[in-house]
Amino acid sequence: MNVTLVFIILNYIGIFVFALSGGILSARKHLDPFGAAVIGAVTGMGGGTMRDVLLGRLPVYWIDAPHYLLLALVGGVVGYYGSELIRGEEGARYRALIWADSAGLAVFCVLGAQAGLIAGAHWSIALVTGVMSAAFGGLVRDIILNDVPLILRADVYALAALFGALVYVGALEFGVPTGSAAVGAALAAFVLRGCAIIFKWSIPPIGRVD
Repeated sequence: MNVTLVFIILNYIGIFVFALSGGILSARKHLDPFGAAVIGAVTGMGGGTMRDVLLGRLPVYWIDAPHYLLLALVGGVVGYYGSELIRGEEGARYRALIWADSAGLAVFCVLGAQAGLIAGAHWSIALVTGVMSAAFGGLVRDIILNDVPLILRADVYALAALFGALVYVGALEFGVPTGSAAVGAALAAFVLRGCAIIFKWSIPPIGRVD
């Protein structure tokens, strides 16, 4: 398996589906297409930007590769207009949003962990860069659009990103080929997040303290 190709494909997928989620939420918030493109770009590239800043990899990746910016802009617009097809279905836009976001999270937790390891960081720091990469784009998206960030809800969200990053780092330690470890870890994170959505798994909040 061509490792470089695997990570290029994962990067494309992660940026596009995260941007897609930004476009969907923009439609729910009644933004115009330009606003959706901007939110798509912020969401699609936010995690990778945070990852590069944390690791001191400057300029960040999309400065030297502007096609990533184009991909994110397109993803935002596709999500915006695509969500119109399911506008009449109760809750359909929100379901599309959380599934697109889950796919982005699954991919970026692995990309972030890989970047941390390549930078020579300790494996525990690679887990942090994995979670930050997975969560930051969606966090900024939700804050800009005045939505409660998914990472701050009781849902299994950041935990799924941590799980995916841990599976990736652990698989490498056990000698699993890098490409297979990346794909397997992304699927593991997506399955955990998907189960949390379907079965409504959550981390119980402490509740109200009188």
